[in-house]
Amino acid sequence: MLVAFAPTAQSQTLTESLAAAYNTNPTLNAARSRLRAIDENIAIARSGNRPRLSAAFSQETNTSRIVGDRGFRGTSGSNPTQVALQLTQPLFQGFQVRNTIRQSESAVKAERASLQNTEQSVLFDVATSFEDVIQNRSIVSLRESDVEFLTAQVQAAQDRFEVGEGTRTDVSQAEARRAQAVSALAFARANLSSSEATYRQLTGLDARNLKNNFNVERLLPKSLNSAIDIGQQGHPAIIATLFDVDTAMFNVKAIEGQALPSVNVTGQLSTTWNQQTNVDRQDAASLGLNVSVPIYQGGLIAAQTRQAKEQLGTSRIQVDLTRDQVRQNTVASWASYDASVRSIFAARTGVFAAQLALQGVVEEQRVGQRTTLDVLDAQRDLVSAQVTLVQSERDKEVAAFALLGAIGRLGVETLGLQVAVYRPQEHTDAVRDKWFGFRTPDGR
Repeated sequence: MLVAFAPTAQSQTLTESLAAAYNTNPTLNAARSRLRAIDENIAIARSGNRPRLSAAFSQETNTSRIVGDRGFRGTSGSNPTQVALQLTQPLFQGFQVRNTIRQSESAVKAERASLQNTEQSVLFDVATSFEDVIQNRSIVSLRESDVEFLTAQVQAAQDRFEVGEGTRTDVSQAEARRAQAVSALAFARANLSSSEATYRQLTGLDARNLKNNFNVERLLPKSLNSAIDIGQQGHPAIIATLFDVDTAMFNVKAIEGQALPSVNVTGQLSTTWNQQTNVDRQDAASLGLNVSVPIYQGGLIAAQTRQAKEQLGTSRIQVDLTRDQVRQNTVASWASYDASVRSIFAARTGVFAAQLALQGVVEEQRVGQRTTLDVLDAQRDLVSAQVTLVQSERDKEVAAFALLGAIGRLGVETLGLQVAVYRPQEHTDAVRDKWFGFRTPDGR
């Protein structure tokens, strides 16, 4: 009774699958964690301007023994205890701290753009696996129908052979085609299991009654030139490389600052007990200004500066390389999408023609104008056309998502997913000005 009255499984939509991946995908969670770790570099850089306070405690036992020409003269000892407190406040460090802070902020912005690019990759993989499951299930259904049809043909050929209207060749041909269909069905089921496993890995969901409820075509640009412009202006990969240039530039300035003077104010308080036999306690205080001027460090700073400048040049070249890659991906994705749209019309025409051909061949076989082999060939052509149509429909959807990702628009806000959007700025604001505390903002 429980089985008989169990509710029918609800459809699992593409938007639900994308939202599930956005919330739970391990690749995305790892990228977000990596960004939060990089956020801490801002606080680390800002600590260079803050005071440093340290305390020291020491306890000693001193014993001395005096021996003269006439033998033992005596011993003396002391047990000094000292407590000291030292405060150091940096005043000037060759602009290193300021440039290091800017470098860290640029690195954070670059990593945010990289996170957006990772989000695009994950969402595209989810859409692809979703369409793969739908495609492979359709192909399995077609292969099963093909096996049923060919099984009926084998039985019909056997019946005709038994009454003397057919030959053993007809039976063998039908059995051979059925064996091929059974093999193709086994491969189709294996592909389905693989695509379902991939879908489960990406979304954390079991592939059930999948239904594509999302019209991605409405988000695509109207022309190739428009797609190229959008990709060049806002693709996350390009934005990340632009911030990488800023990061490398501030790194050069920070290293150059090591060759400039540094100024610190140092204050110290100390108390010592039982320092000498006739002194029970001694208090001391000091305040000083320390200026350090580097003159020559064996060429280390010069070499590091040259190295940083070469890295800056590499970052600038990487911007041009990334722009070219984005353009190439955009053009290729546009061509793939356009070709898949055209192929669907041809595939539908092929299926319609193959269906008519099969019906005609079956009728002609009944009146003796066609052979069993003709029917088997017509059935094979129909199944091939149906599989091609299924693959073309899948390719069109995947190509549309690929084009959306190629121009940098494959994000949760563009797709309109019903999820709590991850805001990396919130974590940055929570940690950039923290003076103390070992716990992360989420309580770890």
